[in-house]
Amino acid sequence: MNHLSAEVAIVGAGPAGLTAAIALASAGVETALIARPPTGSDVRTSALLEGSVRALDALGVWRLCREHAAPLRVMRIVDDTPRLLRAPEVCFAASEIGLDAFGHNVENRFLVAALEARAGELAALKRIEDEVVAVEIADGQVTIRCNGGAALSARLAIGAEGRHSLCRAAASIDMRGRSYPQTALAFNLGHSRPHHDTSTEFHAEAGPFTLVPLPRRRSSLVFVVDPAEVARLSLLSDTEMAAEVERRSHSMLGKIEVEAPRGVFPLRVETAVRFGAGRVVLIGEAAHVIAPIGAQGLNLGLRDAATIGELAVAAHRDGHDVGEVSDRYDRMRRADATSRMLAVDLLNRSLLSDFLPLQSARAAGLFLTDRIGPLRRAIMREGVMPWAARPRLMRGETL
Repeated sequence: MNHLSAEVAIVGAGPAGLTAAIALASAGVETALIARPPTGSDVRTSALLEGSVRALDALGVWRLCREHAAPLRVMRIVDDTPRLLRAPEVCFAASEIGLDAFGHNVENRFLVAALEARAGELAALKRIEDEVVAVEIADGQVTIRCNGGAALSARLAIGAEGRHSLCRAAASIDMRGRSYPQTALAFNLGHSRPHHDTSTEFHAEAGPFTLVPLPRRRSSLVFVVDPAEVARLSLLSDTEMAAEVERRSHSMLGKIEVEAPRGVFPLRVETAVRFGAGRVVLIGEAAHVIAPIGAQGLNLGLRDAATIGELAVAAHRDGHDVGEVSDRYDRMRRADATSRMLAVDLLNRSLLSDFLPLQSARAAGLFLTDRIGPLRRAIMREGVMPWAARPRLMRGETL
């Protein structure tokens, strides 16, 4: 049996796993990235906030996908519910906090291609294209066994393999969460009117209906509905779906042309009880699963990757055991992830709830945000760069 070794092993090659691999290998840490080759295409897009863009730029990735990204200069929230207590429309402009854009929206296929291209340039990064079947944790190392018979030993294992993480199971870390009575439809579309670099989130009773700019006259749509509606909507032709989007967006973007394919994603919220234990740390959806509201999901995962990269690189340079950073990583990531999860959960529940005081609180909160400039600007700054998570990469600094 072929037995390999590396200082750090990363299981999973999604955007968070690839970012962690690039951060470590570009700083000279011997790293192995283990994942099966991707199958199928990811129809989703990622709204990368400014900190994430800075991190990707510092890692040499952003130059490879910049041309496929659209800036997000204005974020608009519209209460589209028929309720008696409706919140006012609120617009957040990046220029108010001295930024050209809050971030950029890019199709995942272009983002992953850029990450893969950059990863391929790094001599300190080994690629093992195989399925992981077992993760074994010992006092001094973690052993990862692959379906093809290969085994790899590392001081630290980073679980980046999503919701069904073998690394998380091996570390005996539980997940806590629940399902929402919602399903998200995701697809891209063309439109006859310009979007003016504005992301618009219509808040409907079943959940958000969010249009996010893509280059030229294209946008991505995340369309959250009651699961009972999914069967009907899935049977609509492209022409019928375009009419549905035009109706729900109040023809804001003019004539719509729906692009294939369409994705369907049941919504859940989950959080690991710990983000690190022993010689294992968790990043991305191995650590937390969040509803697609407010552009938080992948940005959380990239902050995970930036944080473990910073900790492991510092330990490596100081001659310390990189496998001993898991407790510190857990402490550093908990406040950021927990606060984001709670905020998104509360906003989502306020849309679903018929409880009048909760609806009133949501409307009042958006009213105050709209009317009080310092509050609005503080919320924008916190959204772009959380106070609880400012790793060096997110500030545009190299490791």
